Amino acid sequence: MSNLRGTLESISLTDVAQLLHVNRKTGMLQVNSGKNSGVLYFSNGEVIHAETLSAQGEMAAFEILEWATGRFEFLTTQVQIPASIRRTVPDLLMDSARLQDSRRRLNTIFPRMTAVPWPSLPMPQLLEGIKLFAEERRILPFFDGYRDFQDVMAASGQHDVTVRQAAAILKDAGRLEVLEPDAHVSVVLLKTGLFKKADHIELPQAMEGWWTVLGPYRHGVHNLRVIWPKGTAVERVEFVPALPDKHVAIPRELMQAWGLAEGTHVKVRPAP
Repeated sequence: MSNLRGTLESISLTDVAQLLHVNRKTGMLQVNSGKNSGVLYFSNGEVIHAETLSAQGEMAAFEILEWATGRFEFLTTQVQIPASIRRTVPDLLMDSARLQDSRRRLNTIFPRMTAVPWPSLPMPQLLEGIKLFAEERRILPFFDGYRDFQDVMAASGQHDVTVRQAAAILKDAGRLEVLEPDAHVSVVLLKTGLFKKADHIELPQAMEGWWTVLGPYRHGVHNLRVIWPKGTAVERVEFVPALPDKHVAIPRELMQAWGLAEGTHVKVRPAP
């Protein structure tokens, strides 16, 4: 039974959650915000679980509570789901507010999640005189100069605030560079023959020189990450002088497997 619905433009999810908490409601708060959707599960006024398309538990709850546009509907129903959130609604909302404040601050420091963080010192010198929480220390191995912030989040299982907070501490200490090695190129067919096998991808020679001045790639670039709207792949790369600028030559077999046509625009960057 639905007994509460509305738009997030007229009332915030924080206010809705507080209303359900005060009235000790049990049921599901369904929220839709553009392409995003999620559910907060209430039991006797407390949020016990949350789910979105990309997360569950507290991370999902924080994601939902940050949405400012869209629609919500509360369904009064029995909730039989294992509890993944074990804190009061006031505590949850307070941490959500702190998280949103931190995200706004970090957005000014690292505005692009496609940037690649790279520590400029090796361990253990990297951490001398710096205080990091345990969860932040666990993120550091993923700052390898190849993963962007989104990749680090996926590999570490940490949300964007924790990942970027660890990077901000290193950056403030002058021990982290933020690289933007992505290049946007157009696909052309790699021509093969008796003496040229289709076992690699080719890029213009100039791109090798551009990348190898950057710290993580000074010893050369041997593999390439190719990113297109429907996928990503890593392949061996060779740099050739004859290929025009802003082009990537890909074997026909890979183009067919990836669903790419000549002229398609893709993004490339060095890979380990």
